[in-house]
Amino acid sequence: MQELKTKEAEMLEQLYKNVKMGSDSIVKLLPKVSDGKFKTDITDQLNGYESLASKIKAHLKNMGVEAKEENAMVKLWSNIGISVNAMMDSTDSHLAQMISEGSNMGITDSIKLLREYENTNVSEAALKLVREVIEFEENNLERAKNYL
Repeated sequence: MQELKTKEAEMLEQLYKNVKMGSDSIVKLLPKVSDGKFKTDITDQLNGYESLASKIKAHLKNMGVEAKEENAMVKLWSNIGISVNAMMDSTDSHLAQMISEGSNMGITDSIKLLREYENTNVSEAALKLVREVIEFEENNLERAKNYL
């Protein structure tokens, strides 16, 4: 597949990586959750990440760009950090705090992308995806507060 490195592709590639990292983090934390409602909430969150990733991937594919996840080393270090953090304290409250921190990071990264690319030639459809991720992460943050 031909790589077209437009501003829009750059933005969506980063957005895709961020969403997939969120998804990977939830997959890592999910088995450690004991509360049934909390498990349901973060399973919904996982489904939301996967849905967003699919939308972003489809948009990139329509542009002739292949969506790529973070490189293996970044993912490895992230997984180690999550595992160690959860091993030190695996209470649902602490896991909710970890999810909150991840959602805050997702919000911050997405807002930075929006600010960087909103006054360029990036399509409104692509910017809408960024706004959708921000709204999704804000909702995740609010839901996680219930378990702190």
